[in-house]
Order: sequence, then C-alpha cells, then structure tokens
Amino acid sequence: MFKKLLLLTTLLVYSFCNAQLFINELDCDTPSTDDKEFIELKSTTPNFALDGYVLVLFNGTGAQINLSYYVIDLDGFTTDINGIFVIGNQTVSPVPDKFLPESIFQNGPDGVALYLGSSSDFPNNSPATATNLIDAMVYGTNDPNASSLMTTFGITTQLNESLNGLNTTQSIQRKADGTFEVKTPTPDANNDGSGFIFNGITISTTLNQVNEGNSFSVTFTTQTNVSSNLSFTFQLNNDTFSASDFIGNTSVFIPTGSNSFTTTLTLIDDTLDEGDELAKIKFGTIPLQYSRLNDEIQVRVIDNDFYTLPFGTPINPTFGNVTPTTPVNYYSSLEGLSGNALKQALQNIIANPSVVRAHNYGDIVDILKACDQNPLNSNQVFLMYKEVPKAKFDFQTSSNNAGKWNREHIYPQSRGGFTDATSEVADGINVWLPTSASDITAGHADAHHLRAEDGPENSLRNNKDYGLTGYNGPVGNLSSWKGDVARAVFYMAVRYNSLSVVNGDIPDTTVGQLGDLATLLNWNVLDASDDFEMNRNNYIYTWQVNRNPFIDYPNLADYIFGVNFGQPWFSTLSNSNFNENRVVVYPNPAKDFITISGITTESTIEIYNAIGSIVLKEIIANEKQIAIDLQAGIYFAKISFDGKSVVKKIVVE
Repeated sequence: MFKKLLLLTTLLVYSFCNAQLFINELDCDTPSTDDKEFIELKSTTPNFALDGYVLVLFNGTGAQINLSYYVIDLDGFTTDINGIFVIGNQTVSPVPDKFLPESIFQNGPDGVALYLGSSSDFPNNSPATATNLIDAMVYGTNDPNASSLMTTFGITTQLNESLNGLNTTQSIQRKADGTFEVKTPTPDANNDGSGFIFNGITISTTLNQVNEGNSFSVTFTTQTNVSSNLSFTFQLNNDTFSASDFIGNTSVFIPTGSNSFTTTLTLIDDTLDEGDELAKIKFGTIPLQYSRLNDEIQVRVIDNDFYTLPFGTPINPTFGNVTPTTPVNYYSSLEGLSGNALKQALQNIIANPSVVRAHNYGDIVDILKACDQNPLNSNQVFLMYKEVPKAKFDFQTSSNNAGKWNREHIYPQSRGGFTDATSEVADGINVWLPTSASDITAGHADAHHLRAEDGPENSLRNNKDYGLTGYNGPVGNLSSWKGDVARAVFYMAVRYNSLSVVNGDIPDTTVGQLGDLATLLNWNVLDASDDFEMNRNNYIYTWQVNRNPFIDYPNLADYIFGVNFGQPWFSTLSNSNFNENRVVVYPNPAKDFITISGITTESTIEIYNAIGSIVLKEIIANEKQIAIDLQAGIYFAKISFDGKSVVKKIVVE
C-alpha cells in the first residue's frame, strides 16, 4: 500500500509543476532559551522541489524596520509525502529537515516572507519587497502592528502567538480555509491531523557520560510496532571522535511486530591525549514511512589520558614554581621613574607599535584553552569567577550558555569601546596586525584581560564595576580571582590611551572608565600573583609579545595608581621575589586563635574579610598568638615587615 502511495505522489509531482507553496506554521517563542523554534512550509503537491525558493526574516519595528536579518536558502530540499518541510532547532521533534541556530526568530512584531530567488538576493538589511513574493506572515506576541511591513506584503492581519496567553507553548497554524489559529505545535504533520501518519523513532542511551574503556547501551524505539522488518544504520562520528574510538554493532534491526532494538558499544581506552570529546549518535537513512523524533544524541567521552602541570590551581595556589619568561632588560627603562613618567614608560613597553601584536577574538578561544588550562587536568579550563574546572570542548557556540564556558572581558566590551571589534574567525599565532596605545580595537581580543568563565556567570557580571556595589563574584566564592582581575584592569588602563580606572562606582554605561580603584588596589594585595597567573602571562607573551607588568611586579600598581604615586620605583622594591613561605599562619582552618611564625622583626598584621574590609589589626614581633573572634568564613591576613608584605588565606570555622 505504501509503495502504491509513493508512486501516486510521484506522478502528482509531474502533474502539478506550478504547485502552490505557503507558510503553514510558525513557532517563534518557545520556553527558556528558544531552542524549539521552527517554521513549516507546505506545498499543495507532495514531494515538491524547493529549488529556487528562499525564506527571509524581516524586522517589523525599531531602527532596522522593514530590513532583513536572516535568510534561508531552500535549494536542494523537497517537501515530504504530506507536502511538509520543517526548518527549526535541533531540539524540535520530529527532527526538522533543515536546522536553524537557536533563538533566530524574533518574537515580533516581525515578518517572514517566502520568495522566488536565492540567498544572494537578500543580504542582511535588505529592504522588504513584494517582488517575487510567494507568501508572507507578519506576527507578534501581544505587540503593536508592524503596519509598514504589513503594507509592503499586502497583509491586513498581524498574527498573535500570544492570543491565548500561551505563547511559549503554542504556535501559529494555517487552517484549511487559509485563516490562522493558535494552538499546540504540530511540526512535520498536517495541522488538522489528516494525511499520512509517520511512525516515529527515538534514540535513548543508558549513559550520557562515559569514561574511555567503559561501555554503554543505545536503544532505538518506534512509536508503534513495525508492520515489516525495519533495518537501518547509525553512526557516532563527530569532529575527532570516529569509528576507531569504539567497538560495537551500528546496524539496527527491529523485526515485524516489535518496536525496539538495543546494542552495546565499548569505548576504546587508548593512550592518546585527545581531550574530552562528544560522540553524536546519528541516524543513517531510514525508510520513508518513519520519522526521527530526535537525533544527534550526545554522549560525553571522558579522556583519561590527560596530563598535569607543576603548579597549583587558583584556589590552591603555589608560588615560585613558574619562572617568568621576561626578556632581559624588558623593564629596565622604568628604574627610578615616578608618577605619570613611570606610567608612560610602562605604556611604551607594553604598547610598543614595533613589537606588540594584535590578534582577533576567534584566536582567544585557542589562547584560553592553553593559558587557562586546569593544572590538574589538561582537558579542562579553570573558570575564573566560579573557581571550578570545565571541559575545553564545552565552549559556548550558541546563545544557549547553560553548561558552557565563554570568554569573559574583564574590562567590559561596551565600557571599553571595542564591542565586536575583531573577527570571530581564528587565524592563528602567525597572523597578526601591528597595534599601538591608540588602537582601542585591539582591546577586544587582548588576552591579558580575557578569561575562561561560566557562561551564565559571564552574563550576570555584564558591564558592572567591581566591588561592594558592583560585581563581587558568586555567593561563597573564595576570592581567588580578585587579584587577577585587579591586575588585568591596571594593565588595560595603562595599555590603552582611552581607558582608565577610577575611584567609586560609576554608571555601567560609562565608556572608557571602570571602577572601583580603591577596591582593586586592595584586591591586588589580598590575592597575590601566583603561578597560575604567571604561567598565563608567559603564554600570552608568545602571542602578543607583551606582558602584564602588574603580574611580574604587583606593587607597580601602588606607584602608578595608589599610595606610592610620585615616589621613584625600583625593581628591587618589588616583593615578586619575596620568599613568603617563611611566614606561616596556623592552625588553618582556625577557630579561636591563630599563630604567626617566621617573623623576626616588628610587623603589622591586618585581617580582611572576603569583601575587603579590615576586621582586625595588630602590631606583632617574633612568633605571636592572636585571639580572633570572627564569624565563620574566608579571611586574608596581610603581614607587613621589612618593607615587604605577604598575604595568607585563613579559613575560620
């Protein structure tokens, strides 16, 4: 019967060469991150070729009113036996015939138009037109009418996906009489329930994360028992993961009267450090009477062949294990200078147009995978604010940032004036442009102020200043990142002429200024430069051929921005070579008292809480026990003597 139906529909294709094609359904607003958006086309003739057609999305309001913002070329595709063709996100079920990135459709008032033409006819910001227009829809979610767009398309009614107050769970659907209604989405099916009903197949797995050497099962299940033997294949290939990485049967066989098949796959435990990977279980070709209810099911493959680095993480820092790769005499021109002359001499080094190189934003991903690598696992990056590791392959590539990491601009893009200033396409370490102190464009991809960070936390920080009334990190964080942030801001304020760091909290729309200087100076002391930070300074130097001097010499900040401004600076004054291991604070964790040992001269101890406020200050000499009456939490003890200071982190129970 099915073969006869296919023959009939094939004959119909030849009979109706001028078949009508129209927009049949649109779901522009879906729950959460808009990852279930789709648009459905329908032809009056089944299996209709879509060559020569193009879909164009238009703005219906705002500065880009009546201009296009996305185009979808339909060449090479055909509608199915019901005359349906679906374009949507990967999480739409059944699986769309053509994928769209997440959150492409604007919620309105906007329009979508079907034309005879090609994508080259509609570059971004093309004006809406009725020329070669086949069908159009203007829609919204309780929005005022996009009147101008409606006039252009000859439309009298703007469709409202929020008509029933259920815009995230309902879609706009064409009825048989050509009018529209709003109801539960019906992707890849006739809106009235008629036509051929496909038997859907679902992929499921016993595990979604598997270590190399272990096994997992994959099951294929049909909605109803199959009426004849069903056979097809599947694959797991994805990027570097291939058939050589696993053992098992990838042929599916469901016998007549059954509805499922299960196979077990074993990951090969090799000795290669390939990094963590994603295996994607993908359907091969399935018979026409079946549909894919899901596809490309991801299984995380954990590589156990990682290596470690000989220094600590930011939350368990080490000092002195990483040797600075500073060239001989790199900072020699700074000796004896003070105030603005010192700042200018420093800028002459780190913004030297004959030496320093500018790269692009795409390169930053590769840079961060190396310089922010978790010292305990080479397959991970260490996230700055969250203070946790994350798999390198979990880099955010779409608008959905949940569970992903991204590039955090410590000096925010809009505050710096370099929003989207460089390309997203990586071109490698050997391709660069010259730069200078006046080249603010380079700030967009200056790795000295870019860090790997949790996607949602990155969005939460947004454009805020740092400090008590600005951004102070996630609740319960150990403040391991605060000195890093301070030194990055100081670098940016010297490296670029148009940037500065100032006292107080200022509006987060201010361009060229960032606060709070007093907080950052304090953070610079409380969270000392460690091996993790020195390692990233060394690595970034190999790309940019400049260093962050505030990592090499943290006390430079006080001579340029702080209490020592106007005093001559000498490298011998720096505490970068100070052996802080001689100073010990114990017990740690502490409860009622702490003891400081390793001090031989009169010294000052200042204890700060996690937000930088002094809660205790005493003069001490030699080994000294100090009573503490502090709430449980993280504290920092700054011990100053012999013109130097050291900071120790204390946990109070």
